[in-house]
Amino acid sequence: MLINAIIAVALALVLSVLLTPLVRRLAFKINAIDKPDERKVHTGLMPRMGGLAVYLSFAIAVLLLRPISLPITGLLFGGLLIVLVGIVDDIKGLPAKVKLVGQILAALAVIPFGIQVDFITNPLTGGIYNDLGVFVIPLTVFWIISVTNAVNLIDGLDGLASGTSMIAALTVAAVAWKQGMSYGGTNTHFEVAILALILAGAVFGFLRYNFHPAKIFLGDTGSMFLGYCLAVLAIMGLTKSATVISVFIPIVILGIPLLDTFFAIVRRCYKQQPIFKPDKEHLHHRLMAMGLTHRQTVLAIYCISAFMGASAYLLNVITTDRAILLLAVMSLVIIFGANKIGVTGKQKASVQTERNIEL
Repeated sequence: MLINAIIAVALALVLSVLLTPLVRRLAFKINAIDKPDERKVHTGLMPRMGGLAVYLSFAIAVLLLRPISLPITGLLFGGLLIVLVGIVDDIKGLPAKVKLVGQILAALAVIPFGIQVDFITNPLTGGIYNDLGVFVIPLTVFWIISVTNAVNLIDGLDGLASGTSMIAALTVAAVAWKQGMSYGGTNTHFEVAILALILAGAVFGFLRYNFHPAKIFLGDTGSMFLGYCLAVLAIMGLTKSATVISVFIPIVILGIPLLDTFFAIVRRCYKQQPIFKPDKEHLHHRLMAMGLTHRQTVLAIYCISAFMGASAYLLNVITTDRAILLLAVMSLVIIFGANKIGVTGKQKASVQTERNIEL
């Protein structure tokens, strides 16, 4: 099994390296082009839709080298739906409501294949709610759409969403593998770990062309697929643990995109602005405003993502009391850091002139 998994990861990486230039040429031909505006940091026309190469690399590696179970079929089918929505959006630009409908359909698509939130735990009482009834489908759809849009929202710098998603995928693999070992080596946990590694391999190959200065963007095709895939993998593996702290592990793993989205909502409510109104106060914008270069900003967020991933793994191996203490400390650090940087909108970080910001 291990040799097969290694070959699958390597195949996804190689395919991504080979397919990305082809997708780049296709993007130019079908006008899947990202044009600069006042909110974006790039100044020229850039091909997007790079996520198609990531999806194809992932899907081909899985189809050729992994046993195809019902949940994996659901993951690939739902992933295809979200990729198609992304392709249309990258070419024509879909209205937000239409894109949301597509996301809902993709989220619903996995449920007939056995992918759903079966239960949640209460960390305060230790209780397990395993009879969610009519809430199963809404909770599943809400989680998938939330993560999908959160990853889509942070895709503002070269390599940011792709690199952050790769770190999240590696963390999902580590946590799922550890849980599999802890619970007697369940096939589900090990399979989720391997799928996450294949996804990380596909993203790593794409990063060769996406890291600053990028030659191609993920586009909504890629950012939505990565968020979707990570959300579904979390349901398939990480939410199956009946431990008290398990409800927090996927949230911590995906901390950067989820927190950036959360603070965007807080910031806009605080300023009495529409929640969906775009702004330039996301984490990457604020770090660049503090004087970090494009690369330094991305690498700094990579480091934060790695810290969140290490914390998620640690939550999985320490006692419940220590895990709750760790979560409390992390929460305080996050709130303090968010206010200091200025992503909450309550305090501005020091801003240097645009001449000092290297794009």
